[in-house]
Amino acid sequence: MVMEVSVRRRRVLKGALGSAVLFAPGPWASVWAQSDGALSLLRLPKVALVLGNSRYKESPLKNPANDAAAIGAALRGLGFDATVKLDANRAETDAVVQAYVKTLATRQCVGLFYYAGHGVQLAWRNYMVPVDADIDGVGDIPKQCVEVNSLLEGLIKAANPLNVIILDACRDNPFGQLKGLDHKGLSQMDAPINTILAYATSPGNVASDGEGANGLYTENLLREMKVPEAKLEDVFKRVRLLVRRQSKGGQIPWESTSLEDDFWFIPPKAIAKIADDERNRAFEQHLKEWEEAKTSREVVKIEAFLRRYPSGEFSELAQQELDALLARQGEKRIEVPSQADNPFSQGFVRANLDFKVGDFYSYRVLDIQTKEVKRVLPGIITEVTDDKVIVGNGGFVFDRMGNTLRLNSGLRFTDNQNMPTEFLVGKRWLTRYKIFLPQMPPGVFNLAEVDYRIVRRERIRVPAGEFDCFRVEGRGQAVTRLGVASLSYVTWWAPEHVRRFIATEVVSVPPPTSKFPPDSDRSELLKFRQT
Repeated sequence: MVMEVSVRRRRVLKGALGSAVLFAPGPWASVWAQSDGALSLLRLPKVALVLGNSRYKESPLKNPANDAAAIGAALRGLGFDATVKLDANRAETDAVVQAYVKTLATRQCVGLFYYAGHGVQLAWRNYMVPVDADIDGVGDIPKQCVEVNSLLEGLIKAANPLNVIILDACRDNPFGQLKGLDHKGLSQMDAPINTILAYATSPGNVASDGEGANGLYTENLLREMKVPEAKLEDVFKRVRLLVRRQSKGGQIPWESTSLEDDFWFIPPKAIAKIADDERNRAFEQHLKEWEEAKTSREVVKIEAFLRRYPSGEFSELAQQELDALLARQGEKRIEVPSQADNPFSQGFVRANLDFKVGDFYSYRVLDIQTKEVKRVLPGIITEVTDDKVIVGNGGFVFDRMGNTLRLNSGLRFTDNQNMPTEFLVGKRWLTRYKIFLPQMPPGVFNLAEVDYRIVRRERIRVPAGEFDCFRVEGRGQAVTRLGVASLSYVTWWAPEHVRRFIATEVVSVPPPTSKFPPDSDRSELLKFRQT
């Protein structure tokens, strides 16, 4: 249960919340109380355009037409008004895409666009290849293919409430050794507003056409989208896990999202606010299952946990553990090529978890208003185990992802995921965890919950230098019997260069019953050393 912090200990917690150097409780996750936006989406009409191209003059494909027909049938069964077009030429593709975008703008409905077939990227732009394309040089691609980026521009103008774009278009290059094509597959694109953009495989890589009646990606998508009460983003996360495992890391689906509200192919029968005691019981169950899965160190149990809780309070931790276990088993996971020059994306970076003994990170903590330096926090890593990183004499401990387990002040934390396994704009994840104060009886703790979002990339300068960072924003709460301490923050990460955060700004407001004023801190990387 959640217990209060005594007034004399309130300063300890307030200081920890204020610095937010090592953890940052956040806002109550939308999973518990659906917004009016999520409810209104379920009342809207649903329109889909499904394209599948198999009968190419050169490099014909076996499954895209099958995939499109199956997706169209599934969507109709889920209440979509679905138009299915198979083996379309350039003129036909242009016509149906334009009609689709016009329908979305007119009806202001939920839209879903699906394409299976050959796809190609040129100068960071993605193209769907019609069946009549006759490509002799790269200059023919814009003339004879249909640009995905123009579809996105049309959806932005349509301004409908929700769009799902699915591109199973990452087969091998249909143009052989055509000069001027520097990358395989499709280029990374960041999803426009109110959109989730799903690739059959990660940018710059190719997907399997499948050995059965459907491609590997669509085969799994067809199954997962029919699971009752599965949130849209959970559907894609489960598909990603299944395809990765079935391909032994050779194909890993990828998504970019800017969604603000939840959506279901098959929604719950009733959507209502869940009582605090019920969500507390659910959290205790999630924590118990995670600890059992983690302790097992077995791929099958971590996998099962991720399938059950693809967006849960411990999903990032479970993903990191799965990555580590599969790497030890020899999985050769594909990687996303650099997107440094891509004008349509702010990039993708995996978290750098390679902490070493001797790594050193020092931060200065300033008052945001006065700019006064309150304290300096040095830390040299003295020990690294399979699951912990120990700083100094052991008073400060974090896990292999960088999530804090213990502070020098004596504060302790259950497993938490205050940083992600992957950085890309639009990514959201949540965490919930307990905070134990020093010298308090067993079972006495505060409860923190956070729903994170990466909002953009920007350059910032701190004493340690200038960094190109992912910016994470949020508002937080930590619950005690005295009331709710609210928190707003911004954190900057540069995972390509530094394993820990670059800077964070926190404004914490104690419960109304507290005697302490609000606190505002900015923590900046002063200097660091990494081996």
